[in-house]
Amino acid sequence: MMELHAELEAQIDRWRGYVQQRQAISSADVDELEDHLRGQISDRQATGLDDEEAFLVAIKRLGNLDALSHEFAREHSDRLWKQLVLVPQGSDDAGTPPWRELAVVLALAVGAGVAVRAGLAWLDDGTVLARNLSLLVFPFFAAYLAWKRRLTAQVAAALLVPFTALAVVLNGYPFASGGSTEVLAVLHTPVELWLLAGLAYVGGRWRSDRRRMDFVRFTGELAIYFTLLALGGAVLIGLTFASVQAVGADLEPVLEDWILPFAVPGAFVVAAWLVEAKQNVVENIAPVLTRVFTPLTIAMLLALLAVLTAAGGLADIERELLILMDAILVLVLSLLLYSISARNSLAAPNLFDTLQLILVVAALALDAVLLTAMLTRIAEFGFSPNKVAALGLNLLLLVHLARAAWLSVGFLRGRRAFTSLERWQTRYLPVYGIWAAVVVVAFPPVFSFA
Repeated sequence: MMELHAELEAQIDRWRGYVQQRQAISSADVDELEDHLRGQISDRQATGLDDEEAFLVAIKRLGNLDALSHEFAREHSDRLWKQLVLVPQGSDDAGTPPWRELAVVLALAVGAGVAVRAGLAWLDDGTVLARNLSLLVFPFFAAYLAWKRRLTAQVAAALLVPFTALAVVLNGYPFASGGSTEVLAVLHTPVELWLLAGLAYVGGRWRSDRRRMDFVRFTGELAIYFTLLALGGAVLIGLTFASVQAVGADLEPVLEDWILPFAVPGAFVVAAWLVEAKQNVVENIAPVLTRVFTPLTIAMLLALLAVLTAAGGLADIERELLILMDAILVLVLSLLLYSISARNSLAAPNLFDTLQLILVVAALALDAVLLTAMLTRIAEFGFSPNKVAALGLNLLLLVHLARAAWLSVGFLRGRRAFTSLERWQTRYLPVYGIWAAVVVVAFPPVFSFA
């Protein structure tokens, strides 16, 4: 298919975002309809129509969504959508029976638990188990996304090759037991697997900004559902333990050997299913969560900046504190991404957008302090795998946040569309995957596997 121009791509993104926001159809159906829409556009362009004309004709041919498109035209009459006309709505295609999807989810959840339990039994070395733990769970999580998105053989192979290479590296490298490069590899492997999961989620169409943002939204909602499942499971287990302890029984061995190995990975797969099945529930919660935690996070960052500034002597800041600050910055970035994914890209700038800009600026200030502290420690104590990894991450965060702040200012001043901020977020995400791959693959031999 011929490459679409930027404005046409933006129109398609707005169409997809509006359809998903209204929950008219499932995500998988939206994917199929977008493919059909792009095919119609390409056909119209081949007849000599320009981008705008081809888009209008293609939209009118999507009978199942014309009524929804007409409603969108009434709400946004200043856009070319106002040219759409209402045609009879066709019948929806039958989806997958709920019982069948539930059976697939439960089978994959149990499979993930079996894999982790087998890993506990066969991998006696704790460090070896740590290197392989995420590798044991990922195939079942990715399998659900692959089944849900009906991945082609080419996309499945694109997932299998890097996954296999990652497994070979993690188990073939002669890591020093408990060494820094081994710990860094364990910490960065989930980042690589997360990007592979993103490839499965978008059905191999990673070039679409809207689909990458959908995956960002999916990640945030997955975290919410997994947290809720974990909290509910913790309460249930706590009540059960309290009851059996009253009669003198001890369930701690059962908890360590059976309950947790099955419950944690299984909950991860089930959470993914809940995101897909109950999107409208989380989408109602998402704006509330972002509006509550954004000002609280700003207050936390400002307090941290005040404490670090008052402490002075950046070289004396403990390594543990630097690691904690990095974790906070990653959390801030996650909140920013989720806030952007939950926002209506067609809405005008508002107070919350200003708060987000303040959040980004505060995070930039904290990142600058951390970079200064890291460079000071490197100048005094020299390089190490941990310092280089942390320095690289902070530089990536600096670029990401600085560009986000610049685009946010342009949006607030009415000089840029919100979609430019969205695209920057999603197009920068693969950079973190590249850096994680460097840490996992290149750092161990460079630093002699220490």
